[in-house]
Parts: sequence; C-alpha cells; structure tokens
Amino acid sequence: MSRSVLVTGGNRGIGLAVARELAAAGDAVAVTYRSGEPPEGLFGVRCDVTSTEDVNAAFEKVEAEQGPARVVVANAGITKDTLLAIMNEESFTSVIDTNLTGAFRVAKRAVKPMMRARGGRIILVSSVVAMLGSAGQTNYAASKAGLIGFARSLAREIGSRNITVNVVAPGFVDTDMTAVLGEDQQAAIRSIIPLGRIAQPEEVARTVRFLASDDAAYITGAVIPVDGGLGMGH
Repeated sequence: MSRSVLVTGGNRGIGLAVARELAAAGDAVAVTYRSGEPPEGLFGVRCDVTSTEDVNAAFEKVEAEQGPARVVVANAGITKDTLLAIMNEESFTSVIDTNLTGAFRVAKRAVKPMMRARGGRIILVSSVVAMLGSAGQTNYAASKAGLIGFARSLAREIGSRNITVNVVAPGFVDTDMTAVLGEDQQAAIRSIIPLGRIAQPEEVARTVRFLASDDAAYITGAVIPVDGGLGMGH
C-alpha cells in the first residue's frame, strides 16, 4: 500500500536518490528544498529546516497533498569546513542548527501523527565522520554525531507505538559535494576506503529503502554504515 513519505533536502544528491528509490517502490514521495526547483515527478515543498514555521508549513502541505507522513527521512544538511582554530561561532552554530536542530524540528513535527497512527519510520542521515572524526569538520562531525544520540533516545521514547528510528551513516558519496574535489584528492580518499571506491547515492538510498520497509520492522536505534568499510571499528 502506498505510504506518504517526506524526504528533507530531497532535490539533489543522497536525498534525491532516496526520494526516487521510495517513489519507485510505490510510495507517494514529497521532498523539501531550500533553493532551486523541485525535482521532476516529485511533490516539492520549499522549506528551510532552520525555521520551525517552515517545517510546520511543509508538513501541512504534504498532509494536504498525500496524507500524514508515515516515513520521514531527515537528510537536509550543510557543511562549513575549516580548522577549529580559525572557525567562527556562526560557522559552528549554523551547521548544528541545520543538521542537528533541523532534524529535531522535523522529527518533532512527524512524531504526533505517527503516534496517533501507531506506526511509522523515522530515518536520519548522519555520516561516517560522526564516529571516525574529520580534521576541519568539528562542526559537521558534532552535528552528525548528535543525530545518533538523538535517534537512539527517540527510539526508546516511541518504540511502544510501533515507530522505528534509525540512522544511516554514509561515507564518501558521489555527489556535488565530492565532485568539486580534484582527482588527486579523490584518489587519496579512495586509497583509505577498503572497497577502494566512492559510493553512488543509490547505494545509500537502497539502505534507506530497507529501513523504511516491513523487512526492517524489528530494527530500531541502529546505525547502519554505508561507507565501504571506512569507519569500521568505530
């Protein structure tokens, strides 16, 4: 049966791949986007996840279009990389506000309708750097690590209502973010990945699709790495 799905930051990269994967599985998929245009074939809602008003309005539009969201994928995120010694406070707090507090706003708005329906899936997109660390990304790593504690605490709160909360932790993925790297940089990255290559967005999307499926009904509070082995042991 088709479910109402909302993917934040779903107009490009991992978010777009997730949205298309779930749509291909038969779900009614809506995406939020902050700038540009919505992707063709998907219901798009302009939304800045740093605004509670935007998030609430986006959910209302999705509910009116395709019903209450039964699957929510919190994917929207930003980077502002620099070494801590020269990082200004805005560069730290803005990344936390988008990546971590943004996920809080989205999950908070999603939870009550799911609780009334006694079922749902919340999936947060973190990163391998949440556990591995990354020089120049103290802000980003902190935000992505925070998602894990947030997800596991929320999983304990709402598990009795048949709502699962899980985290996907991608490694390096072939997106606009990695496309700007030079060939030497990409080669250096591949050299430290046991599988020797950068992931495709669709590989992350298929993991999200699994967590959103009935096959994953007994999985909650999990962190699933999709990183080619880069973060193993962490």
